[in-house]
Amino acid sequence: MCAYAAGVLTGNYAWRPFTWWLVALFVFAISASYLRRRRIRAAFAVALIGLFVLGNISIQLRRLVSPSGVAFPENEEVVVTGHITRGGDVRARGAPEVQQRVDVDTEGIAGPDAVLNARIGIRLTIYGKRGSQESTTTPFLYGARLRFSTKLSRPRNFRNPGSFDYRGYLADQGILALASAKADEIQVLPGFAGFRAEMWRTRAYGYVSRQIRRIWAGEQAALMEAMLIGDNDFVGRNLLTGFQSTGTYHVLVISGLKVGILALLSFWFLRRLRVQEIPAAAVTVCLTVSYALLTNVGAPVWRATLMLIFYLCTRALYRKRSVLNAIAAAALALLLVDPAALFGASFQLSFLCVLIITGIGAPVLERTIQPLSSAIKNLESIAYDLALPPKLVQFRLDQRMIAGRLQRFMGHRVAFFVLRNTWRSVLLGSEFIMISSILQIGFTMPMAYYFHRATMVSLPANILAVPLTEIALITSISALVLSTLSLEIAWIPARIAGSAVQAMAGSVRWLGALKIADARIPTPGMTLIVLTAIALILAMVLVRRRFVSSAFGITTLTASALWVCFVPPRANVHPGVLEITAIDVGQGDSILVISPDGKSLLVDGGGIPHWMHSELDIGEDVVSPYLWSRGMHKLDAIAVTHPHADHIGGMKAVVANFHPKELWIGDGPQNTELDSLLQQAQKFGVKVVRHRAGDHFDTNGLGFRVLAPRDDAAVVRTNDDSLVMTVRYGRTSALLEGDAEKEVERRMIEENPTADLLKVAHHGSATSTIPELLSAVKPRYAVISVGARNVYGHPRWEVLDRLTQSHVRTYRTDLNGAVTFYLDGQTVTPSLADLESR
Repeated sequence: MCAYAAGVLTGNYAWRPFTWWLVALFVFAISASYLRRRRIRAAFAVALIGLFVLGNISIQLRRLVSPSGVAFPENEEVVVTGHITRGGDVRARGAPEVQQRVDVDTEGIAGPDAVLNARIGIRLTIYGKRGSQESTTTPFLYGARLRFSTKLSRPRNFRNPGSFDYRGYLADQGILALASAKADEIQVLPGFAGFRAEMWRTRAYGYVSRQIRRIWAGEQAALMEAMLIGDNDFVGRNLLTGFQSTGTYHVLVISGLKVGILALLSFWFLRRLRVQEIPAAAVTVCLTVSYALLTNVGAPVWRATLMLIFYLCTRALYRKRSVLNAIAAAALALLLVDPAALFGASFQLSFLCVLIITGIGAPVLERTIQPLSSAIKNLESIAYDLALPPKLVQFRLDQRMIAGRLQRFMGHRVAFFVLRNTWRSVLLGSEFIMISSILQIGFTMPMAYYFHRATMVSLPANILAVPLTEIALITSISALVLSTLSLEIAWIPARIAGSAVQAMAGSVRWLGALKIADARIPTPGMTLIVLTAIALILAMVLVRRRFVSSAFGITTLTASALWVCFVPPRANVHPGVLEITAIDVGQGDSILVISPDGKSLLVDGGGIPHWMHSELDIGEDVVSPYLWSRGMHKLDAIAVTHPHADHIGGMKAVVANFHPKELWIGDGPQNTELDSLLQQAQKFGVKVVRHRAGDHFDTNGLGFRVLAPRDDAAVVRTNDDSLVMTVRYGRTSALLEGDAEKEVERRMIEENPTADLLKVAHHGSATSTIPELLSAVKPRYAVISVGARNVYGHPRWEVLDRLTQSHVRTYRTDLNGAVTFYLDGQTVTPSLADLESR
């Protein structure tokens, strides 16, 4: 498996001609076949090299068959004919509106100029009003053929370092375009397109989903759907964040934990019914495979399912069972199907989890708790003592003495029963705590790298959540089975399951509200990643040796985890220059200012208006990942130009993640969003500083001059309240306008502002950037923070024309992504992030 994975890695990052690898594979296959009967070790080594070459070939083949290069008409009206490959539930979007999101494979695309017969995947959002038409509230199902008019657009990433590759995420699912349509304008065509087996799977999935919502309601139903069938669309973002911050997200999604519980319960129940071991194992495998097919959530479930199959097969064939071999076989099987899964966080974390448990946790238990567990067995049997070491024999003698005292009050059998089961509970709890602690230590680096989190309360949260999950799973499955007969019969297990998930959600909310619950961590440097990987391997090697060596390995791994949590990396800044970066936040503003001595100021945090009904948090999902990718864990100050959603919406997350010292705001009227941000600032001890026109101050080698808002100005629009300021370093300066409009700009001209860099106001709207301002400021460079394909038509052509006529070199975040300008006191140097095609 390691050889194949190394080949996949090499083929992804070090390309060589495809024919080279084919020739090499043929040569190594012939060589291994020749050496097999003569020199077995040499044949084995050559076979490993052949697997390495096969890994290279597989990843390159996947690239060749990838449909990402298919061309289709974008942003123009087309008629799409296709069929649904993934249905979706109808969801409320804000009464009376509803929406449904489905995936469609095209059969034809009729554009204004030509008809495209290429097959591409489209993620289609269907809008409608509740009750206006039957198709609006009735979900479109798998296999249904549709025809609709729409405009196709390619998925777009936020083009910042550290941003999530949304386009690649969709491409892995075969989705190349996004579209929307009204429900009453969609024509349902006759016929069925697809596979009958998938149709029955989707119907079974839909039936289970409907049964869950019949039995439970509200938050309980949402949690049950997430836990049982992997649909977390109805779980609120705040609760999802709570599960993530407490390290219990694995109990909410379909994971190996659920597969393990289902398999263990099935195998135990069948054995209690006196079913032979091989038939019981076969039925258990069938049930587990059926569950994996039903949920269809990918690698996590199939990894656990394949491991279970390999493990039970070796058990049935009376072979030596090795969990590590089962892990490797399952990983190799998944990589053969999809070699690109190696680069996914889900694949890596799934196998790392099992690797830590088997490679470190199991040997630790073998030396500590498991000997005591074996000593508790057959406690009344003196003959069993002969098979144990002296220390364990002494332990058994002590327990018999205690049982002798207890039997005076409860009898011989009851005394031994109580003592034995008390010890079993204590030891089982100790095993769980020990494994959870080792997992938390081993997972510190990947959690920091992928999720920028250090879950400080993971251990107590899992102590509460995992037992509740087991109770909820067993009782909810029982309720679902009984509900097919009668809802009244299913009432008791349903109430128990509902109470369990409510208790779990309550514990997550309580622990997640603690300040230590969610420490956020910048992206670790490559050196630290390599050292942590070495520490993990060292711990796995030494844990099976003498006690001193084992303790050294565990201590080294713990030290690396503590380093990741409490020693922040050095921020990636350019000392001695003023840096101004326009972060790509779509249709909004967010400007990062870094002084020559490394102090940081974030002006605005982007955001999405409430009427868009989006759960995307620009501050958490876009701005923060960019800052973390720069190695930043603190901000010295933040500033909000004015309280519009596209400027202030992301700031609450920024305050929570980076704990700035100061919050700068203009001296203007407040609204509910600004009030909420001020409350957040007070919660985290952030000092609020109000600025108005005329303020001058120097800080960290920079000179700031505030040009707006003015006290004597009559505010007509909230944009006129924008905090406008210049920042100067040496002979270079920048003018940051926020959303200031014409009247404010005319008053600013009276102050004779000059700047080398202009942050164009109001995303390039025609309401701003008047010719007189350009004549007065005389900028050499300009940057427009604007969203791609925005509904406002920004930036307006007349503004771009004014900038061109004034000989201003202009950059745009929708075209260029994050744009950085370095002001060294004499010159300005623009720089674009190297994001390839993203």
